[in-house]
Amino acid sequence: MGVIAKMAGIVLAISLLTFIIFFGRLPIFRRTPIAWLYTFFVANLPGGVLAVDRAVTGGRFTSSLKRFGHFMMNDKHPTVLIFFLVLLAGSEWMAIPSAWAFMGTVQRMAVVVSSALPYVFLYLAAYTDPGTVSMGSLKHHLSLYPYDYGLFHPGARCYTCNLLKPPRSKHCPVCKRCIGRLDHHCIFINNCVGVGNHHWFLLLLLSTAFLASYGGWMGLCILRDRVVERFPSWSMLPWRAYEMSGGALANTPLATRPMSMETWLMLLSWGMKNYIQLGSVSLLGLLISPLVWGLLAYNLWNVWTGQTTNESLKWSDMKCDMEDGLVYKRRLDVAATVSASASSSRWPLVPEHVFVLCEDGNPPPPNEKDLPGVGDWERVWTLRDAENLYDLGFWSNLKDIFIPNYQFNTKDLPAAERRGRPRRRVPRK
Repeated sequence: MGVIAKMAGIVLAISLLTFIIFFGRLPIFRRTPIAWLYTFFVANLPGGVLAVDRAVTGGRFTSSLKRFGHFMMNDKHPTVLIFFLVLLAGSEWMAIPSAWAFMGTVQRMAVVVSSALPYVFLYLAAYTDPGTVSMGSLKHHLSLYPYDYGLFHPGARCYTCNLLKPPRSKHCPVCKRCIGRLDHHCIFINNCVGVGNHHWFLLLLLSTAFLASYGGWMGLCILRDRVVERFPSWSMLPWRAYEMSGGALANTPLATRPMSMETWLMLLSWGMKNYIQLGSVSLLGLLISPLVWGLLAYNLWNVWTGQTTNESLKWSDMKCDMEDGLVYKRRLDVAATVSASASSSRWPLVPEHVFVLCEDGNPPPPNEKDLPGVGDWERVWTLRDAENLYDLGFWSNLKDIFIPNYQFNTKDLPAAERRGRPRRRVPRK
């Protein structure tokens, strides 16, 4: 029991800490223990260390630590990518030779394929251009999506690159460049996830999640067979295990009774100790697979809702501004928006409203020439009154990710009734 508890505790602690650091700032976890723990690890704990260091060394230790932390968090380096590769390759090197003799032909083929795919998709995700916006590619990125006049407004420039910001683009402070349809910067691939490699990133998550789950399940099955071979009364399901009258090791049972949890764990520990490499890797796979599946589910949810991670944060900020009564909207001129969307002719929708943030809570002057739109300004209180121009439905959103420059048409539009509001289409000649 001690071996299992220690291994499980270490893996769970690492998985939980990884989950908190990577996902704690997401809007869905606001005002939850996950967000509080994220604040503790990212803000409170470093602040406490800084206070102690100032009192003891005059701040010399934290000064060096800050420089190291700035490099780790704000500069592009392959440290985490190398760690991921070592963890992946090391786990396979430990587990596969131990399990190979106990596998059939089909299982061996499945192991070979499932073990190779993460390396293929990792290479493609890491070394494919995520969609760098430059003077040469600016026109192309401007043609991919129309401005929605909510999260992205025409005429905005990147202060760092000094380029026009295409719709759905963002400047990555780690890669030091603007990326088209930026989702996020992923340290596991040492690259941004953008319009050019988003599909490879999703396939990397899927293949890694499958490998962790399948490898953990198969290793556990092999381990189960070895324990049952030595102790026939044992079962992977505790309520189906039984003890023989002469004890768990008796050869001839005169009577049976349910096996105690202590005995069940003791026999499982025997299997883990005798097949330590296979057992530890299987346990690792089973414990981290929910984390990988959760990351994949979150990314697929973003695909379902037609947004990127960056855009989900923007929508969350807009939601807070709406609740404070700082957001207004008015209708856009039909002819003007259709003309402005001509450069992105592949997209079947054009925006219907323009949204503005007024920090003083008062609407803009009705005749403000610098602001597009016609009519009076209307205060917006909830996201239900806003539309996501980039959500065409799950399957069309997948096409946008997996098929470069896919030319949408009216059949790709989701049903207007499902959205609860009209969706203005781009006229086609």
